[in-house]
This record gives sequence, structure tokens and C-alpha cells, in this order.
Amino acid sequence: MAAADVTVVIITRNRRDELLRTLQHMTTLPEKPPIVLVDNASADGTSRAVATEFPDIQLVTTAENFGALGRNLGVERVHTRYIAFCDDDTRWQPGALEKAAKHLDDHPALGAVVGRCLVEPDLDEDPLTPQLRHSPLPGPDWLPGPALLGVLAGLTTIRAEAFRAVGGFNRHLWLGGEEELLALDLATAGWYMCWVDDVVIHHAPSPNRATVRRRQLGIRNALWTMVLRRPLRSVLRRGVQILRSAPADTATWRAVAEALLGAPALLRERRVVPAHVEQRLQLLERPQHSSQATEHVN
Repeated sequence: MAAADVTVVIITRNRRDELLRTLQHMTTLPEKPPIVLVDNASADGTSRAVATEFPDIQLVTTAENFGALGRNLGVERVHTRYIAFCDDDTRWQPGALEKAAKHLDDHPALGAVVGRCLVEPDLDEDPLTPQLRHSPLPGPDWLPGPALLGVLAGLTTIRAEAFRAVGGFNRHLWLGGEEELLALDLATAGWYMCWVDDVVIHHAPSPNRATVRRRQLGIRNALWTMVLRRPLRSVLRRGVQILRSAPADTATWRAVAEALLGAPALLRERRVVPAHVEQRLQLLERPQHSSQATEHVN
């Protein structure tokens, strides 16, 4: 089975009960994937519970919260060709891992596939799905789905070699929209990404999340990603669009202040994307601006 080439990497923090439900599901999949779990310094007994109930899972326990960088730690333990990123509240459905791996097997220039997300309990499609299904980006005829210039970590299967070659998730962004920079680096390296509707993942959104801080991080990281990878003109234009779409509240202004204070340190790592990647980014600006699913607005 193609799925034998896939390792599932999960990060978690202080969501023990939700995580245990997710692991109960993931460990009963017919593909029987190896699972690497990175516990980002949970204080609710997560690691102890996982070690007791799921001893076959490779558990990495950290002394501090590494956010999305926990996935980098998990990938260090991966020995398969492909990595399926899973969150503690997303559950890959039977056959999804095998189908994702088959797409990557069949298309050597495909770096990552993003699956179709159904939101529990009613299993409605995630609000972002129309943007993915009707992506305006051009792509080669062989792509098994619409071309993307982004990934969603909890729904994505990626080539391990591609992930490692671009350095994984960026250490500056920590968490919140951290996937955009990874995707830009994949595209710059020549990898394609696409959405496929036959790889199905269920999402049971956790109520245990710091929504205001998450929105701050989303705005800050969107601005930092532009500083790191986009031409100055695009940084200014797109930055204005993002700030106009965000609520004019204290959280937004704190995010802007944090972005401005940290921007000078990022300039040493600034690498502007090639012209063809920038052109594709500009094609996405209008649907992104009109989307009702943009995290930093919601």
C-alpha cells in the first residue's frame, strides 16, 4: 500500500481529552500509519496519558511550547517518504492517507496535497473549501486537483525531502498562518501543491483556543511573511489590504506593533520570491480579500 510510506505527525498542547479521541481514531485506521506526537509542554497530563493508552506512538515531550516548530521536531523522527500533518482536533478518514500517498507517487513534481475538510458534527465543508476548489492559479495538466500556493497543516500530506529542503516551518512565525511561508518556499524550490477532494479529513474545532491571541499572530505572521518574501510594492499594497479587512481593535494594533518591532531582525533573512511566484500571489489577492474564511478577520 502507498500509505506505508506515510508517517502522521501531530502537535498538541493542553488538549488531552480531544487528543485522546483523535488518537483513538487515528490508531484504528486501516493504513496503520506510524504516528509521531509532539507534546508542546502540556500541563494537563497529556504525555502521561498518551504513554499509558497508546504506547506504540512515538512521543516527543518538550520543556517549552514550540508552537508549529513542534512539527519540525516530529519530522526529525520520520523515516518515510511522506508526512501527513494532523492536528489534535483533525481526524483523517479511512483511505485518505493511502490516496494522498498515491497522488504523490504518481506525480514526482508534486510536493504537497491538501485534503477536503468536513467540519463536525454536521460534516459541512470548511468555509475555505470554495477558495481551494476554485483556485484561480494555473497549473500543469497532470495535477490531480486545483493548483495551490498554500497548505493547511492539519490537512496536508507533504514530501519529506521537500519539507526538509526548505527548512520546514520558520522559527520566527511560531504559530498562526505559519503555512504560507512554507508554501512560498516550496513553490520557489519548484514544487507544486494542489487540493484534492478524495482525501477527506474531519475537523472537530476545539473550543480550547486563545482566539484573540491567535488572530494577533495571524496578522503579525502575514505581515512578516510579506517582509520575508515579497517585493516592497507588494508588501505595502497587500499590507494595507490586510489591515483594512481586520477589525480596528486593540488586538489588531498590538499585532501591527509586534510586526513592526520584529521586522528589522527579519531583513537579514529576506529572500524575495521569483517573479512567477509573485505573479501567482497577485492572482490570489482578490479571492483572499473577499473571503469570509480568512482567519485573521474571523
